[in-house]
Amino acid sequence: MPGADLKLDCVGLFCPMPVLKTREAMRRLEPGQILEMTSDDPASEADVRSWTTRTGNELMEIDRNGATFRFLIRKAR
Repeated sequence: MPGADLKLDCVGLFCPMPVLKTREAMRRLEPGQILEMTSDDPASEADVRSWTTRTGNELMEIDRNGATFRFLIRKAR
């Protein structure tokens, strides 16, 4: 399992903040690098899925631990 190049904690933030902060963080990464984002927003799973589809970034993994989601996203370009 590859490690994240950047970790982003969005716990306590609600839609649309996790996706907006994810977008900002992805701008700091090079193509191929990985962002790990954690969020406890119930909407974040659907939001991140739709955002990665729209932007072409790769949603590598979603883990859920209780109310907290952990997303691994690889920057496409």
